[in-house]
Amino acid sequence: MATSELRLALPRDNLIKLAEPVRRLLAGTPYETPPGDAVSVKSMLESLLPPTNLRKEAEESGGVEQTRDFCLCCAALASAEGEETPHLYWIPKELSRAGRSALSELSDYLSLRGDREFVCALMPSLLPSLKTLIKDSCVDAEADDVVASSPKTPVIYAIVSAHQFRWLVTQVSFPYLGELCPLVIPCALTTLDHWSPEVKGPGMVTFIHLAKNVNSAELAWYEEPILDACCRNIASSDILWDRVLEMSVLLLTCVQRGNPRSPWYEQILSEMLGHLELQATNKERRISWLLRIEPVFEAMGLLLLAHFKRIFSLLFQWLHADDDETLVLVLERIHTIAKVTWIRKSPFILRLIDELVPVFKSAAVRKEREAIRSRILQIFSLLRACHVSQFDAAWERHSDDPDLADINPFV
Repeated sequence: MATSELRLALPRDNLIKLAEPVRRLLAGTPYETPPGDAVSVKSMLESLLPPTNLRKEAEESGGVEQTRDFCLCCAALASAEGEETPHLYWIPKELSRAGRSALSELSDYLSLRGDREFVCALMPSLLPSLKTLIKDSCVDAEADDVVASSPKTPVIYAIVSAHQFRWLVTQVSFPYLGELCPLVIPCALTTLDHWSPEVKGPGMVTFIHLAKNVNSAELAWYEEPILDACCRNIASSDILWDRVLEMSVLLLTCVQRGNPRSPWYEQILSEMLGHLELQATNKERRISWLLRIEPVFEAMGLLLLAHFKRIFSLLFQWLHADDDETLVLVLERIHTIAKVTWIRKSPFILRLIDELVPVFKSAAVRKEREAIRSRILQIFSLLRACHVSQFDAAWERHSDDPDLADINPFV
């Protein structure tokens, strides 16, 4: 860390000059502290800018700290672009880009080869302090009394820190990010342990970026805590449901690749199914799950048979959903399940055919009728290939239906 801090030292006059555009834009940006917040984010960011009036001794001793604080200010501004959190939405694009530009200029001054190398040099200095701020705003459940369990800092510090952390990590990609895993993953796990969804969210985005830019061997060192955090966060609020699904699927299939018998597959899938069963009529939740779960089905293969009862109970219910998007996705997932398990001699073949036949007929009045019917025919074809005699016996009950006369030649 000492080496990184030395590299980040910048002469005070240069730092003040570099910070001036940011200082001017930040001062002129309107801001109102959200109701209920005890801390002004704007004041917090202004406090990170290099002071213009210091004694000589303070100037000589605070160069590294002031440069580091300015980098944190710029990271917070840059992280605001595209974010809708009420604590950062007030930052305009011009100010966010000024923060990015200042970091690029600082990188050039320090003779670092591009923004990626600069961010890599920043992380050892910045991430420990961000992790501490996030941790200090958590409630300590193991403390003996109320005072000791109370957060040491307001949650707003953790929210801003989580976005700074997310922005820094997402500036580095494969293959360079793998070397930073020992520094990044503990901080990311701290965000997922936090009680606030506004802190968890950036942590999930960070893990999604990690899963896409780090190989499984580099993640394997943290396999247990990472997958345990995924499992514990599946119960997150609706606003985080899609992110926690994407994160869990990516990390599970990355870390446990080639090991479908891993208990983590069963544990994480069971946790997802449990929450879907409680909110089976929630359209947003089911669509997100149907969109994200495919890689888990493909990785588990035949081991999905153990979950057939719970999975098909939900899929049969969703086959009769009012929206076409749900129906098309359900049919795609049924096709995947049939493909990877080959559903031989399963009682679900009879039930599945009986459920799909009325869906095929009612598709005539749906907007996506062609997509629905083509997918049902694909499922029928695959089911028949799985076990001819069982399929033919089940289809016999529907073969005389005049509404199915056109598809009899195909099955």
